[in-house]
Amino acid sequence: MSEESDSLRTTPSAASLSENELPPPPEPPGYVCSLTEELVTKAREELQEKPEWRLRDVQALRDMVRKECPHLRTSLDDAFLLRFLRARKFDYDRALQLLIKYHSCRRSWPEVFTNLRPSAVRDVLASGFLTVLPATDPRGCHILCLRPDRWVPSSYPITENIRAIYLTLEKLIQAEETQDGFPIRIKAVHVVNEPRIFKGIFAIIKPFLKEKIANRFFLHGSDLNSLHTSLPRSILPKEYGGTGGELDMTTWSEVLLASEEDFVREFCQPVPACDSILGEVPLPEGLPSDAQCDDSLRAVKSQLYSCY
Repeated sequence: MSEESDSLRTTPSAASLSENELPPPPEPPGYVCSLTEELVTKAREELQEKPEWRLRDVQALRDMVRKECPHLRTSLDDAFLLRFLRARKFDYDRALQLLIKYHSCRRSWPEVFTNLRPSAVRDVLASGFLTVLPATDPRGCHILCLRPDRWVPSSYPITENIRAIYLTLEKLIQAEETQDGFPIRIKAVHVVNEPRIFKGIFAIIKPFLKEKIANRFFLHGSDLNSLHTSLPRSILPKEYGGTGGELDMTTWSEVLLASEEDFVREFCQPVPACDSILGEVPLPEGLPSDAQCDDSLRAVKSQLYSCY
């Protein structure tokens, strides 16, 4: 018998292997940095990210997850873990805590994260409730535009709006240049056309916010000139006194819907019945457990620009 025939005879096929004997899945593709030289320098200065140590740091976090959280159902891809390292300035322990909290929140808020895919929030996308402006601000931050007045409570619950916002944030942080928080960090929230009652509500809650966060809220009322001191007119649609053309509510919806398969892989897979590493995490502060909203808040017809 030839050497080749003998090899074929003694090597079992994949089909003949039992489930426990199947070879491990292939390793995910390695990380390839897409940052510009300018952003590499910025990451080094602001996030303590050293390109020459980047993959070593990712491997260190991966080893910590495998050792300390063996039951945590999470991606271990380089790019995914790098999000959490950047969000916590490459502090391994804090990055691990953030990763655990990230998954714990997803498990403890099923009305938001179950079947989380763009096609499931098609009504929100069609309503014009949110979009992402095509141009970034001078710092390179993306601008998320929310229009609460487009939400009709009788059409769908408020949690559907939250789901659409979450999908948008997840999609945006796939680009490396936005990965410095959620990992995400809100740089500013600009509120325009807010009713008078909103200013009173905000004055009450502001003392309870961290000073850094409170200082990132800007209430402009109907004074668009005030808005333009922070966001240049060239990147704003004409609805907000800008020169960037009509507010486009369809392009971003199409971007999300085209990413359906990515979100199905990430959010629509079966979850183990028990995950010993995860504890209970309360719902985001200020939102009742039944996800209902007071009528006075539903009536707020403001426009928010969130830069991050």
